[in-house]
Amino acid sequence: MLEKSEQRRAGEAGGQGSPGYMPGFGNDFETESLPGALPQGQNSPQKCEYGLYAEQLSGSPFTAPRGTNERSWLYRIRPSVRHTGRFRKIDYPHWRTAPHIVEHSLSLGQLRWGPLPAPAEEMNFLEGIRTMTTAGDALTQAGMAAHAYAFNADMVDDYFFNADGELLIVPETGGIRVFTELGKMDVEPSEICLVPRGMMFKVTRLGEEKVWRGYICENYGAKFTLPDRGPIGANCLANPRDFKTPVAAYEDKETPCRVQVKWCGSFHMVEIGHSPLDVVAWHGNYAPYKYDLKTYSPVGAILFDHPDPSIFTVLTAPSGEEGTANVDFVIFPPRWLVAEHTFRPPWYHRNIMSEFMGLIYGRYDAKEEGFVPGGMSLHNMMLAHGPDSSGFGKASNGELKPVKLDNTMAFMFETRFPQQLTTFAAELETLQDDYMDCWSGLERKFDGTPGIK
Repeated sequence: MLEKSEQRRAGEAGGQGSPGYMPGFGNDFETESLPGALPQGQNSPQKCEYGLYAEQLSGSPFTAPRGTNERSWLYRIRPSVRHTGRFRKIDYPHWRTAPHIVEHSLSLGQLRWGPLPAPAEEMNFLEGIRTMTTAGDALTQAGMAAHAYAFNADMVDDYFFNADGELLIVPETGGIRVFTELGKMDVEPSEICLVPRGMMFKVTRLGEEKVWRGYICENYGAKFTLPDRGPIGANCLANPRDFKTPVAAYEDKETPCRVQVKWCGSFHMVEIGHSPLDVVAWHGNYAPYKYDLKTYSPVGAILFDHPDPSIFTVLTAPSGEEGTANVDFVIFPPRWLVAEHTFRPPWYHRNIMSEFMGLIYGRYDAKEEGFVPGGMSLHNMMLAHGPDSSGFGKASNGELKPVKLDNTMAFMFETRFPQQLTTFAAELETLQDDYMDCWSGLERKFDGTPGIK
């Protein structure tokens, strides 16, 4: 067994070194940051190595079917009961939870925003979260919220866990380090990461930026999983091997720290005298992960017609109703367009699902102007949308030779529930009041004469 001073050095290295990862989606992993810390042949020995405590973290009911049963065994310096205490209520006034009472006067419509403004003062990741929409009901574990974030300071002695849902984080500007109980993930723009419901973490900055900005989907319902491929078969889309789960890393520090929790839409905080990220070893399948969107292998039409956007689903959170997602995470990545006799951009449509979109980099092919990286749009259920006038004209008259859409990465949080706009979103200074004008040039062409197109 290592001496105490050696243990402390190992813990500090685990907190500051470069992350390591294990590949695979939904695997049963095992990892230790000190040799022999992980028990073999059992989960809860009478005494754990290094004086650690054994603790189970369950992400599903004990009796859930094997395919959806999730739990991990953690071997930590202190049990989690020592990372809590007498909580006191706090508030994050811009982070809202469904069901959210609509308090603004903005009428129904198709909406679009520019990026969140950079913070005018020092602000960490939690302080920089702004809820744009909520949907469903967190208390019944159905629905989601769409957030944007912009921050410029690290969470040094602040830690957080969300009892209301898992957090899918999508950076747009600036890389971030997400240090969870089970290890560290470095996540750059064009990558995503997921922190499971109830898992403690903190976020710090990578690189040199003026602002670190991105998007979050807070999923209240069943966890995100890979979509069934159906007739596509065993390959393409997001491949399991490209998902990366962090190896064990721990933070052993005895300094004043604050643990914050979101529970049923309210926020609470407790002060403790140590870091709660003290898991030295763990095994199981309830774990965080990251994924590089550039490894997504899109499939599409190779003769005619534009496919449904569901063909670009990276992750889906089931609702219990077959084929109807609680939330889908969909991307529009670089790809070749080759379809003949086809209007190639996404077609005009109305949808029973509600769509919150963001742009990570480049330009979205259905919008020629106004939709910029860091921006957002909302097309709620049954509200018509589609290419703007300029995009329609270009796509209708362009030569249909093979074209590669390059340097682009847009995404969509799509849910079966209507998305309620928050007061913050309704009053955000980057709201584009002229968004509806992008379709004003779509004039009548019909005159009843055969052959007119």
